[in-house]
Amino acid sequence: MKVFIAIFAFLVVYQASMQTPKTESATKQTITVTVPNVTSDKGTVNYALFTKEGFMVKPVQTQLSTVKGKKSTVIFTDVASGEYAITCFHDANSNKKMDFEANGMPLEDYGISNNPISYGPPEYDTAKFVVADKNVTLEIRF
Repeated sequence: MKVFIAIFAFLVVYQASMQTPKTESATKQTITVTVPNVTSDKGTVNYALFTKEGFMVKPVQTQLSTVKGKKSTVIFTDVASGEYAITCFHDANSNKKMDFEANGMPLEDYGISNNPISYGPPEYDTAKFVVADKNVTLEIRF
């Protein structure tokens, strides 16, 4: 559980502090991601787009969005064809990190692409999706 906390905390700090380079390819697409069930309009929802090689360590792109009507939407642009996963969390208190209880349980809502039910850290294989020759639209539920 401590490893999960450390990895997730690193992800949050990394994604909030950095603009990441985009992958180069001849065919670029967009990925539109919506979280329709944010618990409040406070703070932001922070998103990270990953490949398998960098999952939970080095995002390909990061985005953040304000929350309006308990809904958040971002668009990742210039995404090369390939396989990806997305993580996101609701930074309700705007401290630019995901908060945890002393026992390691998250205090803020989070989600990953494909909405798998998990009782541990996110896993790439359950969250992966493919970007090919058309734009992708995803919904992530907290």
